Amino acid sequence: MIATKAYAAQDPKSPLGPFSLERRNPGPKDVQIEILYCGVCHSDIHQVRDEWGGSIFPMVPGHEIVGRVTNVGTEVTKFKVGDLAGVGCFVDSCRTCENCKSGIEQYCEEGMVGTYNGRERGTNAPTYGGYSTQIVVDEQYTLRISDKLPLAGVAPLLCAGITTYSPLRHVGVTKGHRVAVLGLGGLGHMAVKFAASFGAEVTMLSSSPSKEADAKKLGAHHFALTSDANTMKKLQNHFDFILNTVSAPHDYSTYLNLLRTNGTMIVVGVPPSPSEVPAFNLIMKRRSIIGSLIGGIKETQEMLDYCAEHNIVSDVEVIPMQQINEAYERMLKADVRYRFVIDLASLK
Repeated sequence: MIATKAYAAQDPKSPLGPFSLERRNPGPKDVQIEILYCGVCHSDIHQVRDEWGGSIFPMVPGHEIVGRVTNVGTEVTKFKVGDLAGVGCFVDSCRTCENCKSGIEQYCEEGMVGTYNGRERGTNAPTYGGYSTQIVVDEQYTLRISDKLPLAGVAPLLCAGITTYSPLRHVGVTKGHRVAVLGLGGLGHMAVKFAASFGAEVTMLSSSPSKEADAKKLGAHHFALTSDANTMKKLQNHFDFILNTVSAPHDYSTYLNLLRTNGTMIVVGVPPSPSEVPAFNLIMKRRSIIGSLIGGIKETQEMLDYCAEHNIVSDVEVIPMQQINEAYERMLKADVRYRFVIDLASLK
């Protein structure tokens, strides 16, 4: 077993603190990675505080992992010692269901195995994530990372990046489409970058006037203040797609009215309570609402390669591990532009 330093939550009420765990020794198909950077996702807070239920403690969060390969199993063919590698939101799946065979393992019919707060298949041991110095993962669920981009900015691509890339690709966003991004945070800022890169005309919908300059710097062509009734009226029946990244309570119907005939709202944010959707808002313009969950391994690799080719990374603030509890509080106040990333050298 491999002794590993980490930070963990012992229960939903306690702050994260130093923790020691043991990683398994690499099996024939495993890759051992020295973690260099790990992004901090809002879902880390939800799960650490057991806001979604079913949390497993002690919990070592983190599923936006980039690092360097330090050891490989005897049957590994895709990685060698010294390579850069990444790990996203899951580290295993059943591999045999229709979805797994189709490359959308995130929808595994038996349930994907989360990088943390999950249970390993076979042993039922809890999984521990990237707030740690190293991790061991099957090569099938390990991703290649380019050396062309700053690694700290690459880390959030493993969740925030693929969460927005995948649905935009799924609905076929391209030149000529009008795309609105609702909410400028960790997800929203990546959605703007991708939609603009795909050639769409991008509008940022935000309740914060102070975010206009940032939105346009990120690539948005327009900025609309959602509290301005006149602006919202002018935008009715305007967009082909709205990518909704908001996780706070809000009225879906307000934004459905901004969609053109056959327009689609893509939901990637998770509000704490259900949102009402008047049927007529869908029926009268044949609008639709779809949801999307991260991406499969193949598509995540495609996204990473696309980002390397087009020089796309997340805007990040790098912190030492010891500042994670402060970072959580700042995230809840939206006081970060636009993703915290932990430098794991601070644990060594």
